[in-house]
Amino acid sequence: LPNTAGCFNSNEALRTLRLAREIGGWKLVKLEVLGDKKNLFPDMIETLKSTEILVKEGFKVMVYCTDDPLLAKKLEDNGASAIMPLASPIGSGLGLQNKVNISLIIKQSKVPVIVDAGIGTASDATIAMEMGCDGVLINSAIANAKNPIRMARAFKNAVISGRDSYLSG
Repeated sequence: LPNTAGCFNSNEALRTLRLAREIGGWKLVKLEVLGDKKNLFPDMIETLKSTEILVKEGFKVMVYCTDDPLLAKKLEDNGASAIMPLASPIGSGLGLQNKVNISLIIKQSKVPVIVDAGIGTASDATIAMEMGCDGVLINSAIANAKNPIRMARAFKNAVISGRDSYLSG
């Protein structure tokens, strides 16, 4: 899946995804326009602009964003195929820092909501899934684990448990 991780403005992100489409024909992409190199928070002005352009060009855009419900709604209104709010800063492992905002995003969204960034433990994934998220994106917690295979299995089980809990009502 083409991803614009490492892009810090709309022009870089657009160029990256257009090249990916030319090379591999991808239409489903992950848009990630970062605002700063220290915290890796998304630049939402550039993200909104990029989303609108990419959707007009026929891309299906999964968008990494802040946990702001108003901006998440604007992304969806601009045609985002999935909303991917951060739980906490990328790689921090701090877990869900703002459950209220994530819940608001889930309740208002008609597209999948996938928590992206900051999930540090399997229990964080369970909580996100119990809240009604459609998925979680995990990297650092597995990549940095002493036993990544066991950690990946823990996350798999946590996601299944959290989703079952949510679906059970």
